[in-house]
Amino acid sequence: MTARLADIAAQAGVSEATVSRVLNGKPGVASTTRQSVLAALDVLGYERPVRLRQRSAGLVGLITPELENPIFPAFAQIIGQALARDGYTPVLATQTPGGSTEDELTEMLVDRGVAGILFVSGLHADTSADMERYERLRCQGIPFVLINGFSEKVRAPFVSPDDRAAMRLAVGHLAALGHERIGLALGPKRYVPVQRKIEGFLGSMAELLGVSAAEAEPLVEHSLFSLEGGQAAAHTLIGRGCTAVVCASDMMALGAVRAARGMGLEVPRDISVVGFDDSPLIAFTDPPLTTVRQPVTAMGQAAVRALLEEIGGTPAPHSEFVFLPELVVRGSTAARAQGAAAPRGT
Repeated sequence: MTARLADIAAQAGVSEATVSRVLNGKPGVASTTRQSVLAALDVLGYERPVRLRQRSAGLVGLITPELENPIFPAFAQIIGQALARDGYTPVLATQTPGGSTEDELTEMLVDRGVAGILFVSGLHADTSADMERYERLRCQGIPFVLINGFSEKVRAPFVSPDDRAAMRLAVGHLAALGHERIGLALGPKRYVPVQRKIEGFLGSMAELLGVSAAEAEPLVEHSLFSLEGGQAAAHTLIGRGCTAVVCASDMMALGAVRAARGMGLEVPRDISVVGFDDSPLIAFTDPPLTTVRQPVTAMGQAAVRALLEEIGGTPAPHSEFVFLPELVVRGSTAARAQGAAAPRGT
């Protein structure tokens, strides 16, 4: 064994102690160093220990709730590129209606021997979900990082956009254009990003427009995170006299545009619409969508860094890395129309 350790150490360019730590699965070794030792085993013709053989392929799981919303493929692309630069291969697992659940996808990835898992907008963002599933995963020794949606109950790194700041940007932009009755269309209230957006919206309406929480709450409409959900929510909000609608996703915002047109209104002449995400191709809609850009590149790269540190034996703290969004002004917002005609078809 001494000669074997010396050979491996010489081939990998590390100390024998480091080789021993890698072969015994001990923490405290950088991922690049660990990969060098494993590569040296292969070059010298040694078999990898079984426990390392299972997770030595450099696979990292990525679980997303869907791919229809273009923000999720955007995250997958950034994360895949960041993983590839460090020699890892992403394994994309996507939930589908009536298909595999997050728990089933997680089990499948663990069985495949992934080195770690990244969750994007998963059950961790749902305040009604049982967070024990993540504790069980942690006890299995699988490193993981969660994107969008923080929970005090989960001991892992989180990466999120500042949803409250996003609402301040959107409301501030619309208020500067003369809008006073601004609606908010978003998904079910049980999700952490939704709750944070509501807090930011109510706070911004009070601070920037002097609208109390009691007055602003009827201007908050919950629906589904989809084009159809945005259409239904916006139809209700426009019927309540809103001259502008802020949406929790770009897909919902496109639904809001459809709702306005169905009511005989034009965007942005009669109704202004603001999205959230700045999804790919959203600049080329009709009209081009004003939106709050979720910093996908920075968030995805930070999530990968945190996960690779965990894989390398340097656990990241149980904390949330929060990234500031950016307002992108395009053609779906304009100054409030004076004396605009009442919507038709309500």
